[in-house]
Amino acid sequence: MSTPDHSPLGKHTVYADRYDPSLLFPIPRQTKRDEIGVHEPLPFYGMDIWNAYELSWLDMQGKPVAAVAEFHVPASSPNIIESKSFKLYLNGFAQEPLANAAALSALLQQDLSRAAGAPVMVHIRAPRVAQHTFADLAGESIDALPVKIDDYGPPKADYLRTDASSGVIEETLVSDLLRSNCPVTGQPDWGSVQIAYRGTPIDREGLLRYLVSFRTHNEFHEQCVERIFTDVMARCTPQQLSVYARYTRRGGLDINPFRSTDKHLPDNARGARQ
Repeated sequence: MSTPDHSPLGKHTVYADRYDPSLLFPIPRQTKRDEIGVHEPLPFYGMDIWNAYELSWLDMQGKPVAAVAEFHVPASSPNIIESKSFKLYLNGFAQEPLANAAALSALLQQDLSRAAGAPVMVHIRAPRVAQHTFADLAGESIDALPVKIDDYGPPKADYLRTDASSGVIEETLVSDLLRSNCPVTGQPDWGSVQIAYRGTPIDREGLLRYLVSFRTHNEFHEQCVERIFTDVMARCTPQQLSVYARYTRRGGLDINPFRSTDKHLPDNARGARQ
C-alpha cells in the first residue's frame, strides 16, 4: 500500500547504515488532488525543492565524506516521497563506500526518479557557507496587520476576496505564519509562504486569516501549497499566480514546494529559520 498510514511515519524504526533503495516510500499525489479538484492537465507548473543537510558516505579509503544535497521533484510527478522514508534512505549511505560524489549523485537520481515516477534532479555541494545562498523571501510581509483571529482550522477559502473596484496590480505578499501538521504523526510543520500575483488586489487581512486557518490542518507540505494555489485561483481569479513555501527542516530535510501559472522556478535561497 502507498498511503501515509503504511509509511514509516510514527513507527519504531531500525536505522539502516547501508544503501537500500527499498526504503523509499512513494505516496500518490492524486488522492489529495482529488479533494481540491486538481486533475490533468494540471493547472500549475512547479517543483518540490528538497534540501538534505545530513548526507555522508565513505570514500574508497574508508574516510567519511560530508555534503549537502538539493533535489528537484517535479510537481507533474505522480508521487511524492514520504519524508521519513527519504531520511532513512539517505542515512543508509553512512557506511557505504563510494568512488566520489558523482557516483552518489547517479544512485540518488536513479532511485528518487523511480520512486517519484519522473526525473528528479540532484545537486551535491560541499557543506560550506560559500556554496549556499541565504535570503528572505522577496515581498511585503502581511504579518503585522492588526487583525483579530480566532479561526485556526480547517482552512477557510471564504476569507479570500479581492477589491473589484480597483484595477489590476502586480504584487508579492509574504507571511511567516504558515503552520500545518503532519497527517500521520500530528507533528507541526512550520513555514514561510510567498504569494506573487497579477490581478485585482487581494484583501490582505482576508489572506492572513486564510493562511492562519491552516494552523491545525493535517496535510503534507506539497498538498498545503497546492490547496493555497487552487483556493487563491478560485476565489481571487488572478491572471498570474505563484505560491512558494519554505518549510523548516525535520530529520535533516526541508521541503520547499513551488506552484505557478508560469513555467519558471524560484531560487533555493535558505531563510532565517532554515
